[in-house]
Formats: sequence, C-alpha cells, structure tokens
Amino acid sequence: MIRKATAVWQGSGKDGKGHLTTASTVLDKTQYSFKSRFEDGVGTNPEELVAAAHAGCFAMKLSFNLQEAGFTATELDVTSNITFEEGTLKKSHLVLKATVDDVTQEKFDELVKDAEANCPISRALNMEISVESTLNS
Repeated sequence: MIRKATAVWQGSGKDGKGHLTTASTVLDKTQYSFKSRFEDGVGTNPEELVAAAHAGCFAMKLSFNLQEAGFTATELDVTSNITFEEGTLKKSHLVLKATVDDVTQEKFDELVKDAEANCPISRALNMEISVESTLNS
C-alpha cells in the first residue's frame, strides 16, 4: 500500500506560501505558510499534521488491541501534543480519555503501552513518546 500527499510551495521561506493535497482530497490545496507554522496564521502546518496522524494511528491501534483482548471501546479520545523546538520534533505527548466497559485498569494499561510502542506512526517517529491516560468504565 502506498499513500500519497503533495506539497506545493511558492516564494521564500518566510514570505512564501504553499498548499497541501492528499490523494483522498481530505486536504485539497490546504494552505500552509510561515505564519501558520510559527505564528497564528490561517492554515495548517507539518507539526499539526504529524500530531493528527499520531493521535489517529494510536487510537486505531489501541482499538485493535482492545478488540483482540475481547473488549470494545465506547470512545477513545486522543490528543497528540507535538513539541517542536530548535527546528526539531522533540516529543509527542498523547493524552487519552477512554471509555471501555469491563476492562481492568491493569489490562487497559498493558494495551495502551503496546499501542504507544507499536502504532505505525509511533514506530516511524524519532522522538520521545509518552501517554497520559484516563479510563472511564
């Protein structure tokens, strides 16, 4: 399987602008710029997209882990907080709020730890990864 996205950039780093398009067109010439990356401009930025990818991947991997263990999540609410310093992605801190019936805290923690280490995006990232989780039954 190959997934594809295209970035088009025009102009200098600080004054230029670009857009991103994915094959699915979920992103369709979505604007990004210096201002959307380093200030409060309109549009997205690469770090925000990495955060979305990591949160989504982790949630899906945890869902599969729960399913394989005989549980079904009512809801997995995951936020990825990406730390970007000195031109480097330093950390992804995942904050998980989960509602899963009948799972013990111990089993849940085991499944979360596996998802943290083994979701494909976690495995691709060269940065510190941490998870803060809350389980509601």
